[in-house]
Amino acid sequence: MAVVTFCPGAFPCRPRKLSGVNKALLYLDPESSLNLQSQIRQKLVEGILRGTFPAGTRLPSSRKLAEQLGVARNTVVLAYEQLQEEGFLESRERSGFFVNDEIFEGRVGYQGAAPGQRAEDERWQQRIRARAGEGRDFQWPADWQRHPYPFIDGHFDASLYPTAQWREANRLALGSRVVSEDVAAEGNADDAALIEEIRTKMLPRRGITAGPDEILITLGEQNALYLLALLLVDESVSVAVEDPGNPKMRRILAQKAANIIHQPVDEHGMVINSRLDDADIVYVTPSHQVPTAVTMNTQRRQALLKKAAQLDQLIIEDDFEHESNYLGQPHPALRSLDNDNRVIYISGLPKVLAPGLRIGFIVAAPELIREARRLRQLVIGRPSLVNQRTAALFLSLGHYDAFMSRLHHEMHQRWLALRDALNHYRPNFTTLPTQGGTVFWVLCPEHYNVETLALEAAKRGILIEPDTHYYAAEGKSKNCFRMGVTSIPGERIREGVEKLRELMWELASGEGEFLPEDDPDLLDGESVQALMSGSTWIYKTVYGDPCTFELDADGTMRGRAGHANEERDVGRWWVEDDLWCRQWEHWAYGEVGRFYIAIKGQHLRIYNTQKRIVDSAIIHPAAEPQAD
Repeated sequence: MAVVTFCPGAFPCRPRKLSGVNKALLYLDPESSLNLQSQIRQKLVEGILRGTFPAGTRLPSSRKLAEQLGVARNTVVLAYEQLQEEGFLESRERSGFFVNDEIFEGRVGYQGAAPGQRAEDERWQQRIRARAGEGRDFQWPADWQRHPYPFIDGHFDASLYPTAQWREANRLALGSRVVSEDVAAEGNADDAALIEEIRTKMLPRRGITAGPDEILITLGEQNALYLLALLLVDESVSVAVEDPGNPKMRRILAQKAANIIHQPVDEHGMVINSRLDDADIVYVTPSHQVPTAVTMNTQRRQALLKKAAQLDQLIIEDDFEHESNYLGQPHPALRSLDNDNRVIYISGLPKVLAPGLRIGFIVAAPELIREARRLRQLVIGRPSLVNQRTAALFLSLGHYDAFMSRLHHEMHQRWLALRDALNHYRPNFTTLPTQGGTVFWVLCPEHYNVETLALEAAKRGILIEPDTHYYAAEGKSKNCFRMGVTSIPGERIREGVEKLRELMWELASGEGEFLPEDDPDLLDGESVQALMSGSTWIYKTVYGDPCTFELDADGTMRGRAGHANEERDVGRWWVEDDLWCRQWEHWAYGEVGRFYIAIKGQHLRIYNTQKRIVDSAIIHPAAEPQAD
């Protein structure tokens, strides 16, 4: 028998066990395109063929299964009867439905055991000559959409899919004329219509011009990187990669026995110094560095191109994170600044367009594209021309530009929501400064273990990504984690950050966290009033921007934030009992905040009403009036 579970919404649910059953799980997905009967049938077939429900297993009664799944009993009965007709189940009078003992008979290799129950054959360990390499890949739970606060980057919630527009493009691509004239063509050439759309619509967004013979379609980013490694890398080649950086690229290079140079990253991206001098190839993610999301500035891009020209290096520019800056203009791609044709540019259609579509492309010198096309044909063949034509029509009909505009607006709003929530709740961490994108790189204090934090957060429905697998060496973690916005609706971001702060407070040691009893630096209400009137606070946001508060004696308050004072707000402040109180019009969600204030010298320590420290600042009191 089987444990069956139905999770009806976006919140995780705990499986309930029916009496006398094992630990197999049966889920129904409310967002599936299959009806409930088909889902039940599909899950049972999978369980039977994989050996989860062994031959002779008695399934739950139709009544019990229907109650557990929250569906009509007739839905289960019809699924059971269909499986009986197809030979998967047998009905025994007054006993119910059982997995048919004969279901595996006649299958090649069946020896009385269901698939998946064979012992591992040690001979294969000796036969395998090439391995994918060891890695510490981080895996999101398969049911991540059921978690209420999935701060995942690279997965997308269903509300973002341009379903109708993509369906229209796909319908046109499958039209008989298109199929017969173009899509059914033999050979290894890509769809000319898609190449033209990429060349004239997508690449100009990044400042790149290219001819048709400089573009190759791939099955996404990983396929592009693997093809380039096969063509350009062996044990004699040195490749510089970012550290922390893309773990899959490191594994591809390790498989080719390349000499890997692990180049450090700071708030401006890959550091350009003499460590790069020994590299033959430099792999870089300048738009939004993976994983920190920082953007390489123009000066550093020019320095990298200059060094590459001097040392005759190749540069692989991975631009799958499409630079989307919200605090300034996007920087031009390295490829657009390259006058020597030494930059190999890889990018693709956003993953959100269609799950599993995986259309990427390489832009490079015609000579390299020609060899890459031959190699692609040898390794995987040509990517589906139906998918290519669908993408071409999506672009040509204007859906892509409209979609990217909507996506940019939505990601901007979510990015601001996460930034504001992190700054408001400030759960004892900081973030690297970013200009946009879809992710924040969060730095924790040393006493936190980010892997433990991620595990505990997941138990509360909060998904964050620890930094450990992004570093080249074990133990090199900087105690960071990533929080993305592509998968979480904007209205859940604030609540998710608040719950994460509560968890981090629970996990903290408590030392130095609370206002000490009889703290001599604690101010009473009269002292707070006198100190704050006419004062100026110098303050840092959680993401590193400078911020200034000006508190007038009449209770008005002005705030400026950003390196160019680009963010401004006004509000009011007052003293209530011994608490300093404030309310901004927009900042801090426009809510009233009440705090205890302690001061030592010019250093303010700010505690909430539970007497836990929440912030600090430097204060410049009002100047005393000059005596006549």
